[in-house]
Amino acid sequence: MNPLHAIVTATDFSAPSRHAAQRATLLARSSGAAVTLMHTVGGSALEDLRRWLADDSQAAGAIEADARQQLEQMAAELGRSQGIAVRTQLSVGHPVEQVIRHADELDADLLVTGTRGAGFFRGVVVGSTAERIARRSSRPVLMVRQLPHEPYRRILVPVDFSDWSRNAIELALQIAPQALLVLMHAVELPFEGKMRLAGVAEDTLVRYGATARREAQQRLHELAAEAGLDADRVRLCTPSGADAWMLIVQAEQEHDCDLVVIGRQGRHALDEFLLGSTTRMVIAEGAADVLIACRRSD
Repeated sequence: MNPLHAIVTATDFSAPSRHAAQRATLLARSSGAAVTLMHTVGGSALEDLRRWLADDSQAAGAIEADARQQLEQMAAELGRSQGIAVRTQLSVGHPVEQVIRHADELDADLLVTGTRGAGFFRGVVVGSTAERIARRSSRPVLMVRQLPHEPYRRILVPVDFSDWSRNAIELALQIAPQALLVLMHAVELPFEGKMRLAGVAEDTLVRYGATARREAQQRLHELAAEAGLDADRVRLCTPSGADAWMLIVQAEQEHDCDLVVIGRQGRHALDEFLLGSTTRMVIAEGAADVLIACRRSD
């Protein structure tokens, strides 16, 4: 497992994005990674200003200078609080494009964002700039909800046994090497409804469900063993009876998890460029931070 070496965190200077920057610097301190605090001065609006005030270039320059001052001040405060150096990057253009481009230039291991805020992260989580970054970036994206006070303690990793599942576990261990992992598989019972309508005996349905859960438990044990997880570092759960996103949110609360690692890509190739419905609902309805994992290219 390779340690983090470069982290990029985006800010609009709102409280939620400050929480994200604080989490990024906490991770940087514990891992020894370099961290860059980035702000984007909004593309089209600034271009309009420059066009409308073509005879007064000082106006646009003043906006950039003010943003740079705020960025440097915030970086200095974060650096002092964690005892590390915080780099800065001020860009002009479309926020999503600029953040992704700079993360690619640095070959960053992790992109850290807030979930909502003023301007850059304004609005609800689903459909926000944060979600668009998570959808389009080829790198893991950590979406921070809460003000961080300590390293992550309990991490929920929902798996569907697709190729990305092992990557999600490795990413969780990379982010928080000392955390306890809760591996979860939402058990689905195909044709259960049709079997009930067909009059299949209840004890047969109970055995059907029990068999499916035993199989899921066995596969979780095997996955944990393949990942090298000690028994005291992992918990396994196989809930059923509701939509996967509801079971994930319930497990997050029941196991007191402060981070959920969930894959952008699961069983379906289309998800390569989309956040699936389960991922979107977990982002919208959960309380913990969410780390969007992506499949590594082999």
